[in-house]
Formats: sequence, C-alpha cells, structure tokens
Amino acid sequence: MGTKAGITANSGAEEEKKQRVQFLKVPIDIVAPDQLEDIVYDLLKEKKEHNIVLLSLWDLLRARRSGEYRLYVLRASLVIPISKSLIGGIKFITGKKAHRYMPFDFIIKMLTILENREFSCYLLGGKRKILLKTEQNLRQTFPKLRIVGRFPGYFKRHEEGTIIKAIKKSSPSLLLVGKGVRGKERWIVKNNITLGQEGMRLWCSDIFDVFAEKKKHPSRAAFNNGLEWIGYCFHNPFKLLRIFPYIGYKFLLLFYKLFVK
Repeated sequence: MGTKAGITANSGAEEEKKQRVQFLKVPIDIVAPDQLEDIVYDLLKEKKEHNIVLLSLWDLLRARRSGEYRLYVLRASLVIPISKSLIGGIKFITGKKAHRYMPFDFIIKMLTILENREFSCYLLGGKRKILLKTEQNLRQTFPKLRIVGRFPGYFKRHEEGTIIKAIKKSSPSLLLVGKGVRGKERWIVKNNITLGQEGMRLWCSDIFDVFAEKKKHPSRAAFNNGLEWIGYCFHNPFKLLRIFPYIGYKFLLLFYKLFVK
C-alpha cells in the first residue's frame, strides 16, 4: 500500500516488529527499543549476511546519490536513524514516529542481546592498543559474549585476504568494524560475499575509541536535544559548513511534503 513518501509495510510478524519507510528515496526502519532483541534473533536465524547501518542526516544525503554507499544502504537489513533531524523529517513527511538511537547505546544493546545467548563478535579496526583495551573492557562487561577474533585497522593491502579468511572461518554473529579500515563502511560492501554468508556487519567509526575510554560519546542531554554536532565542530571546525546541506535538506522536506505523493 503506497502513501505519501512511499511507505512500505512488512508482512506478518515482521511487520509488528519493524516498519520500513522510504524517506526521501532512502529506506529507514522504525524499530522500537523493546522489539530490537526479537529482530536481531530473527536476523541471525536466517543464516545469511545482514548489514546494519547507523544512518545520520549526512549519510542520508549521501545515500540519495547513486553509487556504492547508496547500494550499501538499500541492501541493508536494518537502517537505524541516529540524527534528530531524520526523526523530525519522518514525522513531518509521513506522520510516523521513528525511534532514534545513540550509536554507542545501540551497539551496547546489540552486544547485550548477543551475550544473552552467548553469541559471538569479531572486532576489526582501530589502533592495536585501542583494540586490545576494547577487547579487555568488553570481556569484563559482557563475560558471556564470545569474542572470536580481532584485528587492528590500518593494515596493509596484502594482509586483507588473511583477515577476511579469519573472519569467515570464525563466522561471528556480529562483525563490528571501526576506523582504520580502508574504505570505511564501503569495505563491508566490497567484501560482502567473501566475508561469508552468515552474521551481521556493523560499521561505527569511533566505537573502539569510546570502548577503550580514549574518547567520550556525546552527553545524553546533548544527544536528546540534537546538539551532539557542537562537540564534533570543536574537533573539526569545517563541519560548520554542514549548515548549507542542512538548509538544503529543509527545503527538500518542504518539496516532498507539497509535491511528492
């Protein structure tokens, strides 16, 4: 059934757990926090690869263009909004209430869900000391989570084949990828088939720095008010230039509201 902005509904029990909307030609999933556990277990039962995307406003604008990143998002099993602007936009265009997740919280929820049934995780990316500290902290926090492998980022091209074989052999329930991997999330797209036919893959740039306590995630208050970008601008003032695509996004919302059925 089609409505404004092209909402697509899932069928059967899956529809009760999540709803996928086509928002500005990009798929986004509406997932209530109390349904996430069932959704994760359902994905793992399917015995196939599942990419999970944490989608910011800037990622949405990237995904509207053709190319590898758009394909990555279109084929993802879960597309989770992390920007307040996306939640407001979905409400404005579709009338639907989407659920927003802080990336750190979402990954903690994922690891908790996996630990509950003693599933496994492979860590890829970050500097060696950061990754070792991350593994140590995760083992303490999630003692029943099986960490079946790790490899730091910034590896050489000739090492890539060995890394992929190790991941495929360990067959993790979740491959967690951070910065230091050539191509970032596009690395997952490039190696989607060779990584194996099972498990979930998730990219989050700074997650290992946060787990290793080398970098703080935004405060709860800043995130809830959509102000986490202020801290990012202190580290990289050029991000202030994002005001221009943000204004363009607002005009795009108005255009879709008025003219797109």
